Amino acid sequence: MKKVPFTFAQLIALTPNHHQIHIVDERYGDKIDFTKKYDLVAITSLTMHAPRAYQVADVFRKLGSSTVLGGYHPSAMPEEAKQHADSVVIGEAELTWPQLLKDFENGKLKPFYRQNRPVDPKLIPAPYRGKVQDYLPVQDVQATRGCPYRCEFCAIQNVEGHYYRKRPIEHVIEEIKSLKSKFFAFCDPSLTIDVEYTKSLFRQMKGLGKRFGCHGNINILYENEELIKLSKEAGCHVWYIGFESISQKSLDSVKKANKVKNYAETIKKIRKHGIMIKGLFMFGFDYDTLDSFRETFKAIKQWKLDIAYFSVLTPFPGTPLFKRLDEEGRIITKDWSQYTFNNVVFQPKNMSREELFNKTCEVAKAYYSFFNISRRIADNEKLDFSRFKTKLWLNLIDRVSIKDEFRF
Repeated sequence: MKKVPFTFAQLIALTPNHHQIHIVDERYGDKIDFTKKYDLVAITSLTMHAPRAYQVADVFRKLGSSTVLGGYHPSAMPEEAKQHADSVVIGEAELTWPQLLKDFENGKLKPFYRQNRPVDPKLIPAPYRGKVQDYLPVQDVQATRGCPYRCEFCAIQNVEGHYYRKRPIEHVIEEIKSLKSKFFAFCDPSLTIDVEYTKSLFRQMKGLGKRFGCHGNINILYENEELIKLSKEAGCHVWYIGFESISQKSLDSVKKANKVKNYAETIKKIRKHGIMIKGLFMFGFDYDTLDSFRETFKAIKQWKLDIAYFSVLTPFPGTPLFKRLDEEGRIITKDWSQYTFNNVVFQPKNMSREELFNKTCEVAKAYYSFFNISRRIADNEKLDFSRFKTKLWLNLIDRVSIKDEFRF
């Protein structure tokens, strides 16, 4: 099911109506028509897609189209991206994109458009909610932007930055009311940064008849059971939580503020309210050993997590982790296409690259075996039928994704 990408939906909302827009998303199998001449080609790119983005930009430049690159990777590596584009948008685009379009129309396109100050949250528009070509309208919502935490591995800092901002709650509520779908996702880095803001948001969401998933921090949820209760009343089906590791030393080494000692109790609190948990885990930290894989799998089973996702620690350019590992001579490749969350692009400390990949694959394969999926689905205490269906769907979808990513 093709949906307008959230980033492009925001850009469309900022684009004057006299411009005609055509979307191509290769992730859905769309084919790019390189015989067609566009006035302006705008490409957003994660690190793993950067080589392909550069290739596409190079072709259209040769055809005479002006090209613009933006997104996480170009924002982290603007000088590199500029070699393949007429212009690079660095960071947030609410103010720079309209200015870029004006400059383009006047034949004065600048090489770089950098948002030097965090965008005022009142100026962050709702994304365009209409259909474009055969793409269905986006159903995600963003209430807040930026993250004050400084986890070494997180690339959010490359675009949204560390300055935390909150959109007016009345704007968010009106946006949620306008959604045609009953289920949506908050795409905020975390809805637990300002607890009072989120509590107020959840209180005003009661009675809207919506169901949603959102990201949160384990420490804050541990301390605020009222927030968990309000999230259930507002329609929360699942909290996405970055546990990352069950090793406190590993967490401390990358400045992740989690407290492992609170994991089990917090999971019990959330499940008590009939809300599912999707736990996100990474392997490859400097304090990880070969025993870490077995211990993590055992802990997840004991906690009865509804869904878990596994990846290899990936040092994305622009992050402190990349800088540190690069200075230590531990970055093995700068072939950006390998930075996919499942390839090992650096030298781990306590195991080989092959061991890190293979052991991560083993954990993922075991967790998403049909036997273990069946056990998790059967463990359906305090979940209503709607949440049960969501749990089944998320497990099966993640199994397909994990199986493809780790090739088992």
